[in-house]
Amino acid sequence: MTGRYHAPFAERGSHEIDADLASRLLRVALEQGGDYADLFWEYSVSGSYGYDEEILKSARRAVSMGLGVRVMKGDATGYAYCEELSFDAMKRAAETAAQIAAGGSPVAPQRVAVRHAPSRYPVTVESLDIDGETKKAILERADRAARAADPRIIRVDASLAEGVREILIANSLGQMARDRQPMMRFGIRVIAEDAGNRQSGSSGGGGRVGLDYFETHSPEWHAEQAVRQALVMLDAREAPAGEMDVVLGPGDSGILLHEAVGHGLEADFNRKKTSNYSGRVGEEVASELCTVVDDATLEGSRGSINVDDEGQVPTRSVLIENGVLTGYMQDRHSAEFFGTSSDGHGRRQSFRSHPLPRMTNTMLLGGTDAPEDIIASVNRGVYAKKFGGGQVDISNGDFVFSLTEGYLIEDGKLTAPLKGVNLIGNGPEAMRKVVMLGHDFEVSDGIWTCGKDGQSVPVGVGCPTIKIASMTVGGTQVSGG
Repeated sequence: MTGRYHAPFAERGSHEIDADLASRLLRVALEQGGDYADLFWEYSVSGSYGYDEEILKSARRAVSMGLGVRVMKGDATGYAYCEELSFDAMKRAAETAAQIAAGGSPVAPQRVAVRHAPSRYPVTVESLDIDGETKKAILERADRAARAADPRIIRVDASLAEGVREILIANSLGQMARDRQPMMRFGIRVIAEDAGNRQSGSSGGGGRVGLDYFETHSPEWHAEQAVRQALVMLDAREAPAGEMDVVLGPGDSGILLHEAVGHGLEADFNRKKTSNYSGRVGEEVASELCTVVDDATLEGSRGSINVDDEGQVPTRSVLIENGVLTGYMQDRHSAEFFGTSSDGHGRRQSFRSHPLPRMTNTMLLGGTDAPEDIIASVNRGVYAKKFGGGQVDISNGDFVFSLTEGYLIEDGKLTAPLKGVNLIGNGPEAMRKVVMLGHDFEVSDGIWTCGKDGQSVPVGVGCPTIKIASMTVGGTQVSGG
């Protein structure tokens, strides 16, 4: 995979960073007695197109580049960055980060050698290399399809975001790794109006893919999905309220798992003992039906990475197996605390930020039940198809999530669409109430971005159809029967 945008610090670049130069900077970073140091170079190019009111309203492109230097001494961390690639600027950043260990005895870094990473991004032509008219045409196609679908569609917004991120990591353990990470995301939102009632619908997708993504997920298909949702919601009734069974649809519903369970399994929260899962490895924390994994190796998925932002090659991490907590997602700092090794979950938003344990593609694996049998087993409940926003308390797992598309289940059948649905519960408790799992496992299309400590990173989610026995549904109608 190649493109016209290349990092100056890449191999054969105008300011190539090789093992010798990295070693020189690492020696500076450790000269005050730090235990460990790493260098993180990043070159990032991003672009976006916005189509609104049948007009291309925006077209943007941005470039950023810099070096972040981290030095660790015991539990203390020093961090500094620069936005120049001159040796003097990089040296000053290394000297600043080194001050966290002022007064110690210098430690020599190990000889740096390049470690080769796998390739998980099936991109032959990066989106950034394709002309803007082609991308405008994609947005126009989506807009026309949505407006032609139904006269009640009164507004259409479509967008396309693209980028490439090139990174180089070197550390005092002698490891050096490079990666080039493409990304593309498409989205469409429509508003439908009927007799003064307005409802919205949306669809989107992408991942570490190129524009060939639209060969299987056309702009017209996404427009159809957004229109369908908006029209369905025009007929939606007020949501019931009370305790009832909830069925989560496959794919997108994995965002509930991500928020309500996944964050609690990131190692820094457990190192600080602020997670509901702290000190519970080896305990039963979910239904025996549940196996939760975080898998950075999925080809083309939005959360997939060849190396993490500490230079480690991630693997498929089993977090909960048959209901039993088996471990946490580790970065270097937390792994050292727990006496284990990093499993490739050290991620950061940019060179201006230090790495944290973060999810990649977090998923609840499928079971053996037919989705239709799961719905048929519910006398009265709610089917959750698409999620909106939510809030989660990591310390105890309590959550509130809103639905953008949901349906009433009555006598084993999907009946009326619902509006104003909120799911209220506790992540670990909900996991213990999983009583059926579908064989229809799906990875959500690439739309999700995760925030933590002011940093945002792309992630993926996935799950099958899930039946949760009894959850609080927040609505305006009191449930009966």
